[in-house]
Amino acid sequence: MTTFATTTAMDKVTTDARTHAESAFTWLFVPGDRPERFDKAAGSGADAVVIDMEDAVAPTMKPTARRSALEYVATKPAYVRINGTDTAFFADDLDGVASAGKGLRGVVLPKSERAEQFAELDRRLPVGVVVIALVETPAGILGSQEIAKAPRVTRLAFGSADFLLDTEIEDEQHGLLLARSELVLAARAAGLVGPIDGITTTLDNPKAVTRDAENGRRLGFAGKLCIHPRQVGPAARGFAPSATDYSWAQRVIEAAAASDGAAVRVDGEMIDKPRLARARSIVERHRRLAAAIEMLET
Repeated sequence: MTTFATTTAMDKVTTDARTHAESAFTWLFVPGDRPERFDKAAGSGADAVVIDMEDAVAPTMKPTARRSALEYVATKPAYVRINGTDTAFFADDLDGVASAGKGLRGVVLPKSERAEQFAELDRRLPVGVVVIALVETPAGILGSQEIAKAPRVTRLAFGSADFLLDTEIEDEQHGLLLARSELVLAARAAGLVGPIDGITTTLDNPKAVTRDAENGRRLGFAGKLCIHPRQVGPAARGFAPSATDYSWAQRVIEAAAASDGAAVRVDGEMIDKPRLARARSIVERHRRLAAAIEMLET
């Protein structure tokens, strides 16, 4: 830990990490016991790479995954998903990330259910390292308002696959609407950006990934978890504004600029402050995603 850093330097580290976590749309998991895939994941175009030491790793391989993840973040940027607080692996994972190298951007905490789970992470993580709270259970959904306000928590994420298993919900499209809306409301009420939506299990259907990302965006999500590099581009497309929305937003902003603050009509509708703010948000989202999508399609 950099105990000799000035307050200004510490604030900058924290701000940089938080800004990255808040702006990331696509979050790609890579198994922690497959270090040969880490650089490939980093080169996939994903906004954030998460080295997974939990679900993707067999119990006997946990020490290997931990060692590989920590070796990687000693010099290169990534997030790390540790094992849950109620597991036998949590203490060793926490010891590892507490002394991690400068590349550690954040820690993803699975099975987030209570604000108290984050106290020790807050106390021991290096300066600037953020926490992504992965909510995967009914208790986590019900506790999401307090989780969103817990120390270090910068984003909420939805572990939809585990949630489906736990609740025995079969209709994912309609059965998860309440849980997803609860996460969106909890995040926004706590002043966080929109949460990160869960995975799409199919690996060979890019249209399904884009459709799921679009559905999440419409509900207020601002990111998506991916489990294969092939899902990154389709997920990014799902968060990009349509050509129609982008064209509308441009017209609104141009009309507002020309009106010098007066009320303005665009396409037959009156543009008030919320509509202008939405137009600006669409243009900013286009700016942030256009280059990534172009790179992924070349």
